[in-house]
Amino acid sequence: MAKQLALKIDVDTFRGTREGVPRLVEALQRFNAQATFFFSLGPDHTGRAIKRVFRPGFIGKVSRTSVVEHYGIKTLLYGTLLPSPDIGKKCADIMRMVKVAGFETGIHCYDHIRWQDYVAKKDAEWTRRELKRAVDRYAEIFSEAPHSHAAAGWQMNRHAFRQMQQLGFNYSSDTRGTHPFIPTWQAEIIACPQLPTTLPTLDELMNRDGITLQNIVDHILKLTAEPLATGHVYTLHAELEGGKWLPIFERLMQGWQAQGFELVSMQQYLKSLDISQLPRHEVVMREVEGRVGTLAVQGD
Repeated sequence: MAKQLALKIDVDTFRGTREGVPRLVEALQRFNAQATFFFSLGPDHTGRAIKRVFRPGFIGKVSRTSVVEHYGIKTLLYGTLLPSPDIGKKCADIMRMVKVAGFETGIHCYDHIRWQDYVAKKDAEWTRRELKRAVDRYAEIFSEAPHSHAAAGWQMNRHAFRQMQQLGFNYSSDTRGTHPFIPTWQAEIIACPQLPTTLPTLDELMNRDGITLQNIVDHILKLTAEPLATGHVYTLHAELEGGKWLPIFERLMQGWQAQGFELVSMQQYLKSLDISQLPRHEVVMREVEGRVGTLAVQGD
């Protein structure tokens, strides 16, 4: 079987959906690559992320990745000085175009800021309500139920993991880790395969430890030079790789294909696995280098 590298595309914002997604579709088609697009389906409240300015490390991350350049002033004011566009209502045609073009789609969230900033400490009812909003909007747009989820900001809680099982999702990709697994939360088994992101993202690496626009592709290709037996999952963002960093992503795809990888969707990646043989791993909340705060990570 060919070595597989699954491309997981997180779509966080109105601008990313409207501008970044079509660019990524076109680029993927040129490279004969597959991918899965995980959509934010409700209001774009990106401007409310300003509250994160008080978190340790946030200013450093913003300065390293030129947030204004990638997201634009308007996006950074949505939900504060500017009204929040409803992504699912305004961009439904673009989302459906992705599916018509032959790409897998899934749920990222309903409201990206609400989920990323609050879910870790919320109760079962709050979590169920947020997920239901996303599930209902997805069904409204695509006329079918969703089968996969990728948590905004890799933020989860026990109730959210339970919902992955209760909703009957084929898989979920909410964690950072090294290989696919069946998640447990404080010894409770969650019967929904977890396909973690195995590689660092561009914004985690850029302008850190001597990594620049000129050498970041070589750095990532070194990480995939010796392939894992279970392949890799790479998370990219419609706002970054679908924007100013598209040339970097194109060089990555070229490099991965030269290394012998088949660039696949998450569903294709899942089909290559024997789910009955996946190991169980506890999910823990832990810091990841280049990110602010703690993330859901594959533990012991």
